[in-house]
Amino acid sequence: MSLPPSLYCYASLPEGSIRLLRLLPHQDEHAPIQCQLFDCALTDTGSTRPYEALSYVWGSEINPRSLSIDSYDLPVGENLYAALSHLRDCSIERTIWVDAVCINQQDAKEKGKQVQSMAKIYAKASGVIAWLGKATPDSCQALEEIRIAAEQRTALSIDESAILRLLERPWFQRIWVLQEVAAARHVLIKCGPTEIDGYVFCSGLSALNLSYEAHPSLRPLIRSVSYLIRGAIFRPRCAISRSHRFSLDICSLGQLVDMYHTRKATERRDKVYALLGMCSDDPSTAGLSANYAISWGQLFQQLVNFFFSERVSVNTWDDEEVAVIKGSGCVLGEVSSVERDMHREDRQHVGITWKNAFGYRDLDSRWTLQVSAKSVQVGDVICLVQGASMPTIIRLYNDCWVVVTIAVAPPDDLQAAGRDTKSGLLRLITTFPHDFLLVWDWDIYPDESQDRQDYGHFMGASVSRYPKAELEDRLDKVTRLRDIIVVLQDMERHDETWEFIQKAMENFEGVLKIMDRLNLTRPDHGSWRKGDVEKLEGMAGLLIKDKGGWMPLCLAAESGLEMIVKLLLGPGEVDPHAKDSHGQKPLSLAILNGHEAIVEMLLGTGKVDPDARDGLGQTPLSLAAENGYEAIVKLLLNTGQVNPDAQNYDRQTPLSQAAANGHGAVVKLLLDTGQVNPDGQGGLKRTPLWMAATNGHEAVVKLLLDTGQVALDAQVEPGRPPLVQAARYGHEGAVRVLLGTGKVDLDIEDRKSREVALLFAARNGHEAVVKLLLHTGTVDPNAMDWMGQTALSLATRNRHEAVVKLLQST
Repeated sequence: MSLPPSLYCYASLPEGSIRLLRLLPHQDEHAPIQCQLFDCALTDTGSTRPYEALSYVWGSEINPRSLSIDSYDLPVGENLYAALSHLRDCSIERTIWVDAVCINQQDAKEKGKQVQSMAKIYAKASGVIAWLGKATPDSCQALEEIRIAAEQRTALSIDESAILRLLERPWFQRIWVLQEVAAARHVLIKCGPTEIDGYVFCSGLSALNLSYEAHPSLRPLIRSVSYLIRGAIFRPRCAISRSHRFSLDICSLGQLVDMYHTRKATERRDKVYALLGMCSDDPSTAGLSANYAISWGQLFQQLVNFFFSERVSVNTWDDEEVAVIKGSGCVLGEVSSVERDMHREDRQHVGITWKNAFGYRDLDSRWTLQVSAKSVQVGDVICLVQGASMPTIIRLYNDCWVVVTIAVAPPDDLQAAGRDTKSGLLRLITTFPHDFLLVWDWDIYPDESQDRQDYGHFMGASVSRYPKAELEDRLDKVTRLRDIIVVLQDMERHDETWEFIQKAMENFEGVLKIMDRLNLTRPDHGSWRKGDVEKLEGMAGLLIKDKGGWMPLCLAAESGLEMIVKLLLGPGEVDPHAKDSHGQKPLSLAILNGHEAIVEMLLGTGKVDPDARDGLGQTPLSLAAENGYEAIVKLLLNTGQVNPDAQNYDRQTPLSQAAANGHGAVVKLLLDTGQVNPDGQGGLKRTPLWMAATNGHEAVVKLLLDTGQVALDAQVEPGRPPLVQAARYGHEGAVRVLLGTGKVDLDIEDRKSREVALLFAARNGHEAVVKLLLHTGTVDPNAMDWMGQTALSLATRNRHEAVVKLLQST
């Protein structure tokens, strides 16, 4: 019995060397793959070396295959095995560098060192083979159509869906691909047995001008990798390196992260490590290098500190691609326009309106930036975080700012000292007045909505039911909102400022209520942390400072935020009688919304005029009466400083307004003062009784009749007395009360149409009212209007059968 083959065991790798895979030839394409591994010094000579580097996707390792290396087995993924099978020649050996085989994946130290050298490894290779995967029924045809399009430079009749399926393959989504093709001197695209030159592949895609409407996330992936593949043939055949490290020098690490952080990697840390060999700055100076001994959370924190320095505080998590960053900063400007470059898909033109950071205002610039993974939008804010060398673009979201691009490279040298360059002035900024809470979320893809994410969990929102924990959470949220308000004020974004002031005040009200409750029930909680007190004082100061505090007072009065009203009125620094932008005063706003306690607080200051009119001539009493706020009416009457019978500009009194809306309790309060005219005529000579009857408010009609001071048959505009109005609209209760006086004239006519109450009721089909009128025995059922129509003819014409029967039975 033969023993199973032993697994391959790696020997230590000499410093400065790599392993290369010698792929042995075989006549039988289905024969097991046999290889050899050998060491090779990765010299610093400029020329390329005679080996190829493989760019591929590791894929699933559920069903591993085995390579035979010097008669020992090495398990590899199925996708790699398929790639090597198609690369193996029948008679000539092939030398290839493959990360899964040439790096001892079990040795974290070796892996870290080799990963740092990968840019150099791919740059030294004579060519890079991009393995897209096994062939499918339509993949070969898709590649052929791309080749033909590149050759003819015209759009042909193609199977676009087949090409898009090819482009959806995982290889185009993988982050390591970027460095691998960016370093390449030549790229060969291979899918199953079919091959195509990389430059031809990219040229063909450009010529086809594919529609990505059904695959919006695909366009940026293809755009970025195609740009890098196309450039391979223009790179020098000799690799250039610095004295202490090798880099492709494409752009800064911040820009690379902004462009590519949404790409996929089997190992999350590779989303950073795959970019180190491409960046033009040197992250190693800040200790940022490929190190698989640290966690993702630690790496992400190091990355943020590299961009913003140690001056910011950073929270990260090992299982989330989210960083919460707190730091100081200043606002430089905001994005006023965004346009894609018509000639290069990887660039965009961003218009910027500068704010006061440079001592100038409303000056515009136009920057050309690399297209980032997250789209820059109009209204985005450009800020400089203290400690950062480049500006950051952020966007307001709920009670924080989300990072759109972490590092924006201005068009000119950041170190320039020219007074006429904005970027040259960046280094002169020494004042950072704003506190920013930034959320950098890598999980959001370019075309996804940020509304899908709630960041409260990441900012330490507690789910505790204990009041103290809830208080601390609310205090933190109030502080975040306050900091946003200050930024928005600085940017003169007034509508958003007030939106956030309202949010802050609502949360601040909750804080004050919890504190009040704790002080009442838990005296030992009367002493808070110094930080909590500072947060409270900061928010209170902001509210009082804002336009003298009268705008927040108006908003708090309108919204019923009692504790904030009490806080603002306390120091005596806020004028409780000031008007808002619409001419409304805090007292009127509180009354309009029925906030009795706030009305009482405002009246208690002794500084408000309880009888002051608003822009429509309405007094506080008329507002309260119109809306039926009995308790507030009582408060105002008790001041002894209001005129209960004052008319507004429409000549309506508090009594007529309360009567019109059926507020019986308010009507009684006003009548009991003895200072109102129950029969006073307002606009169009309409009396309180007429308005109550018209709207069918039976109880109010009775209250007014009980005074004995109202005219029952007074004809007001449009010439109809109260009984005719009530009958016209079918208000049975009001008609009954009026008839119950025995003093109404049933034959009195509408001045214009000469219709009596019976005619109106019959015309409109009000059976119960017709019955009431007929039962008096004093109405003339044959009375006619000016056209000679009777109640019966009107009911018949309008098909009110029940009314017709009533009238026919009389």
